[in-house]
Amino acid sequence: MSSKDQKGPKCPFRLTVGFCVLFVLADVPVPEQPELFLKKLQQCCTVFDFMDTLSDLKMKEYKRSTLNELVDYVTISRGYLTEQAYPEVVKMVSHNIFRTLPPSDSNEFDPEEDEPTLEASWPHLQLVYEFFIRFLESQEFQPSIAKKYIDQKFVLQLLELFDSEDPRERDYLKTVLHRIYGKFLGLRAFIRKQINNIFLRFVYETEHFNGVAELLEILGSIINGFALPLKAEHKQFLVKVLIPLHTVRSLSLFHAQLAYCIVQFLEKDPTLTEPVIRGLLKFWPKTCSQKEVMFLGELEEILDVIEPTQFVKIQEPLFKQISRCVSSPHFQVAERALYYWNNEYIMSLIEENSSVILPIMFASLYRISKEHWNPAIVALVYNVLKAFMEMNSTLFDELTATYKSDRQRSMQNTHSQTEATFWFRLCTYTAKVFTASRSIFSAFYDILRTNLSLEVYLTDLHSVS
Repeated sequence: MSSKDQKGPKCPFRLTVGFCVLFVLADVPVPEQPELFLKKLQQCCTVFDFMDTLSDLKMKEYKRSTLNELVDYVTISRGYLTEQAYPEVVKMVSHNIFRTLPPSDSNEFDPEEDEPTLEASWPHLQLVYEFFIRFLESQEFQPSIAKKYIDQKFVLQLLELFDSEDPRERDYLKTVLHRIYGKFLGLRAFIRKQINNIFLRFVYETEHFNGVAELLEILGSIINGFALPLKAEHKQFLVKVLIPLHTVRSLSLFHAQLAYCIVQFLEKDPTLTEPVIRGLLKFWPKTCSQKEVMFLGELEEILDVIEPTQFVKIQEPLFKQISRCVSSPHFQVAERALYYWNNEYIMSLIEENSSVILPIMFASLYRISKEHWNPAIVALVYNVLKAFMEMNSTLFDELTATYKSDRQRSMQNTHSQTEATFWFRLCTYTAKVFTASRSIFSAFYDILRTNLSLEVYLTDLHSVS
């Protein structure tokens, strides 16, 4: 045996042909551990078929045990992360996690209703993700070496995995991508661009991507770290990508994360408030009450951080929409809109601008207080009217008088129109009857005349014969 073969840890026994059971890392001398670490990484590149639950049971268990050992080793050991380890780590991770995702069981798969398809190989996959996260978080990790192997191609494949139906995998992917974004400055712009592309395809082409919520959660942290003033590309991403995300049918699956990103942008740059609110009003749902409630909730989050100078710019179109929501026959939509008056900061903004907002809201509120079918809504409306009366009693009285006068005039006009319509229809009917009568008389006369002429003709004919 050569001297090269005698160096390093040996194989105590073989589990199967070509698969050697290696010593435990803790059982070999420290100088030999880095080499054994590499061997174990190479072994873990073998991927097993978990769809066949009875195949390779011993080897699957051995790999699971080895992965657990690797997780512990990178967590507590020092000096293991040699330059030779980087490509082997990335190779092992790539072999295990990068794969073609299975198609959904049905084209009608509904993430809100249907159970997701869980990854069969999760007993191994979870440990690979756990190992990779510990590797990225290691104090010995050097991005300058790792960037040769964790590159744009690696990131692209990683982003594709966010479409996995398994929420456990997406949660790990979220952590992995966040660590990569933090460690590799050269990949940041590329990651943002690719997320941008995923969202654009999602909105305008497929309307299907399982990992939107997780990617938005990562973006929330990224936006929070943006330097001021914001770059034009960041503002464009907000207006051209994040706002249109509100239009998709599956909004409820990621709305909380999306709203958080929007608010993060507005806290960074308050001047973006007007285009954001106008964008939301542009895409306001017309037929889905559930989405309306979500939009109202997001608007309240925005109003919680809005500056008074920005509020003035959008108060008219905003409260015209709120007025329509208050008038909604759907109980939850009306209730959610009326809850704005329970928010102290929003109330202070309304009070400062009551001369503009009260005339917009008054007619809807007054009408609902008299006509709405739900007593809870009527009670909320009375509270809002009371608040408006206390804010600006003079304007409130003027609007009340004007509303009643307009209402009375409208009723009179309606009565006059009804009466005029009645007489018009009566006259029209009479004319039609008269015309019909004349037509009948004329036809009858023609028949009589025709019959008389025929009788004379027959008489003459008879006399001739």
